[in-house]
Amino acid sequence: MAKITANGIQIEYDTFGNCGDQPLLLITGLALQLIHWDETLCEQLARRGHFVMRFDNRDAGLSTKFAEGGIPDIGQMIEARMKGEEIGSPYTIEDMADDAVGLLDALEIEKAHICGISMGGMIAQTIALNHRERILSLISIYSQTGNPALPLPTPKALECLLTPPPMEREANITYTLDVWRTFSGTGFPLDEEWHRKIAALSYDRAFYPEGVARQLAAVLTQKNRKPDLGSVCVPALVIHGADDPLVPVEGGKDTAAAIPGAELIIIDGMGHDLPHDGEGAWPQIVDAIVDHTKKIRPDTHL
Repeated sequence: MAKITANGIQIEYDTFGNCGDQPLLLITGLALQLIHWDETLCEQLARRGHFVMRFDNRDAGLSTKFAEGGIPDIGQMIEARMKGEEIGSPYTIEDMADDAVGLLDALEIEKAHICGISMGGMIAQTIALNHRERILSLISIYSQTGNPALPLPTPKALECLLTPPPMEREANITYTLDVWRTFSGTGFPLDEEWHRKIAALSYDRAFYPEGVARQLAAVLTQKNRKPDLGSVCVPALVIHGADDPLVPVEGGKDTAAAIPGAELIIIDGMGHDLPHDGEGAWPQIVDAIVDHTKKIRPDTHL
């Protein structure tokens, strides 16, 4: 892994594959680090014709932390939003999209396929709107448009999202495993060994709950992209789990309906699952990503 200056901050990243292959930028979700894009899965994508890039978003992993932004009162923000009041955040989804494009700049990548999960999908959609010249195609996975009319998470998923994580290592790992039990769907077995391993690696690498609060504030203050997504003219693939309790499937349907010609894949039994090479839905998702990107043959990648 390496660190690079991009968009005025330090971003931790790494890559897989041949830089002459189709560039594929992977963007993680809320509270996640680049290691949540499983290394084996990234290697699979690289073997199938991609130059894969994964990175830590700001305020996560080993990228720049925004401690000067303070710790937002998320409960107060949610209450204010439900009342229709204006709310602010230390930074925005647009800022995070600029970070991702800054990484492409630093790596001298002119255009890339942009793939984001959850909050990363929101960032990917924003890149498609604000940096149209940098995107070959859009892949939005269990994400949504920011449309305020969309359904909220289930009460149990929302409770997981808003419960502060334990500070002690073993308690944190157990808590994290319980969270993924809640978020995952019932159609695929939960790979507890893998989740426990990633939870431990994540804690040891960079346990930083303050950054999670600021990222969540950015999600809560995101704009409604649905009206603008109609202007997206690159190929788009939208994937969602039918049993997603955190970002209900209506979010994926809303995204696909907003983007002209978007392909929508709804996977029965899948929840809000992490990408890994286990017994879940991700082998199917990798196939869908490869089928999607191989249809696009840009004249140049670099």
